[in-house]
Amino acid sequence: MGTPEIATFLYHEVTDDPASSGFQRPGAQAYRHTVGAFSEHLNQIAASGRASRPVDEIDFDHTGRFLMITFDDGGKSALTACEQLNARNWKGHFFVITGLMEDRLFLDKQAIRYIRSCGHVIGSHSHTHPDIFRSQSLENMIGEWRTSCSRLADLLGESCHVASVPGGDLSPRVIESAEASGIRYLFTSEPWLRPRRVGKCWVLGRVCPKAGTPLGQIARLARFQGWKEQLLSRRAKNFARVALHPLYTYYVRRSTIPY
Repeated sequence: MGTPEIATFLYHEVTDDPASSGFQRPGAQAYRHTVGAFSEHLNQIAASGRASRPVDEIDFDHTGRFLMITFDDGGKSALTACEQLNARNWKGHFFVITGLMEDRLFLDKQAIRYIRSCGHVIGSHSHTHPDIFRSQSLENMIGEWRTSCSRLADLLGESCHVASVPGGDLSPRVIESAEASGIRYLFTSEPWLRPRRVGKCWVLGRVCPKAGTPLGQIARLARFQGWKEQLLSRRAKNFARVALHPLYTYYVRRSTIPY
């Protein structure tokens, strides 16, 4: 008995044409990967001997080591990422901003249904993607989750109980809002290996490789190495965000304009 260790990777856009998919704002540029670079990441991950699998296939009451790959935002390039996973018979997790469905740079309903038909998990990335999600009121957070999950349920004909936090910023209120909305698996950007249970909700950590991340680092992370260093770096950033909150808010506003 115990909890498993899960090495979860977070990606956003996989495209050779950055202007064709996803957010176009300055803050998003560091998280875009070319198709070739992403393929090399998958090669390094595959060398660990583990395949990406769906979160609901993992027994959280027993120890073990597992690997997952996730994608945030729901940009149109998710179709490219989907095909790369299909070629390896891997299953991924695609988190959609439902308020942007049908936008020319984001997945439409037909594409979301197709990705789900391939066996991948479709989850919520909120309805409107507030840029500092943890600054929202509890009522607004719950509204974001419930609206998004309801629209995905209507689209796919099944309940939505998996989500990822916009911006990855976690707080007790964020977790409370997710649990109150029926979310059972909540992915954040905190690089934890061991999931944490809060009430009926499992909170899972992820590591987010940027464009240019050395392949050797990807390989180490896939072998469950180097996660403590990632966590220390993330905590330092979180401390700075809290200590310099007005400056952080200003930075977010500047980096998220234009859309």
